[in-house]
Amino acid sequence: MSALRRAQQWATFTRTWHLYDATWQNPFNSAEVIKKYLMGLHKPIYHPMNDCGDHVVVINTRDIALRGDEWRKRVYFHHTGYPGGASWTLAWELHNKNPVLVLKKAVYTSMVGNLQRRHTMQRLHLFPDSKVPEEILGNISNQIKQLRPVPKRLDHMSPEEVEQFPKIMDYPTDYVVR
Repeated sequence: MSALRRAQQWATFTRTWHLYDATWQNPFNSAEVIKKYLMGLHKPIYHPMNDCGDHVVVINTRDIALRGDEWRKRVYFHHTGYPGGASWTLAWELHNKNPVLVLKKAVYTSMVGNLQRRHTMQRLHLFPDSKVPEEILGNISNQIKQLRPVPKRLDHMSPEEVEQFPKIMDYPTDYVVR
């Protein structure tokens, strides 16, 4: 077996670590992408009964973005198992309590029909900011591309970049703001 074939085989059968930045990303669209790597759907050896998925490290889950007024309208259900233990929590309340739970629940529900999803979720590593432990950071070898580009904020631009930015119109010199 050639060295190239051997490297391809190792890459196929090993559990690689992927990094995903959730800044300004919709958690439900991101969950579909993350699910493919957790379950191993991107590998040629995938089979529903085969556990060949990879590890996914998600950073900046505190900065996720929901569409419209979904922060106020989306509700999460939880039951303690005791009588009267049912509770409904709004998305913004859940996100304030624990900034990783909204994305974690989105990934978990995206794997409907997967009998091994509880074991698969153990390979998902979520962090509310970009601080990742060194022992995890040393394993990462791939980065998953973000679905939506994150625009650069105006206060992060230099004055030269702001001046070079294309203008729609120039105001006249005698223009008065009321």
